Amino acid sequence: MINIYTTDSNRKFKELKNLQKGCWIDLINPSNEEINDISEKTNTDLDLLMKLTDDEELPRIEVGDNATLIVVDTPYITDTRYKHKYNTDPLGIIINNDGYFITISLKKQALLNDFKNNRVKDFDIKKKTKFVIQILLKTAGIYQKELTSINNYINKKEKTLYKSTDNKELIDLLNIEKTLVYFSTSLKANDVVLEKLSKGNVIPMYEEDRDLMEDAMIENKQAIEMANIYREILTSMTDTYATIISNNLNDVMKFLAGITIVFSIPTMVASFIGMNVPLGKMGASSYSFILLIIFSFVLSIIIAIILKKKNML
Repeated sequence: MINIYTTDSNRKFKELKNLQKGCWIDLINPSNEEINDISEKTNTDLDLLMKLTDDEELPRIEVGDNATLIVVDTPYITDTRYKHKYNTDPLGIIINNDGYFITISLKKQALLNDFKNNRVKDFDIKKKTKFVIQILLKTAGIYQKELTSINNYINKKEKTLYKSTDNKELIDLLNIEKTLVYFSTSLKANDVVLEKLSKGNVIPMYEEDRDLMEDAMIENKQAIEMANIYREILTSMTDTYATIISNNLNDVMKFLAGITIVFSIPTMVASFIGMNVPLGKMGASSYSFILLIIFSFVLSIIIAIILKKKNML
């Protein structure tokens, strides 16, 4: 899919049908024909565009003959059946020397919607350096938002896990731990890209953009710290709650074993009586059945008290 946008002299955002210099070209899971078409019309290295068709592309910076490629990782949900099961996907930003600004990714990037809906302050497609930094700042912000949501979810799960004997709760935490590994790795790679851009050797760094770049770097580093802290907490919690679940299950099995012993007493007594054993005078009494029931009941209570004192019931 190819979408083309521009901003006019009043910074009003609008969509175009045809290419014009200075426009923003947003490629979403493009076909080979679309990539070839954009490469020819914008005079952009085909190799730079084709590299973004690989979902394993790592964050980096590459300078071609007529364009500069900047790759960063962005988060996306991999399975809606599980809470916070994320992976990361490369987003390519290409600044063409002829004035074209190209973004390319295999999945629709939610962070770009803020630009398309005029929700980004001082956004102007013609200011390419600032546009790049704003995308990087938005990316770090999305990571922070998702990490905060993950932390809140972990806190809610905490109360449930104390009484849980279900592995599903533990699997949910393991999925989140996997997400945090992806986030931490991608954020560190994005940080390297930000460091290189901040030096001003890759794309021109104007004085008015330096504060914004500093904000983007700070936000990204904060996201890295958040991911690392939550990952350490979750690792500790997972180990602790795995033990808790095991202990809870042991308590259930211990209780069931104790109850089985207590209820087996009347069965044992009844079994002995049913073996035609002479009971003497007691057997001739009309109260023998009631006396045997009372004896079984008292014996069961005694056994239950003994098991309770030994913490087995």
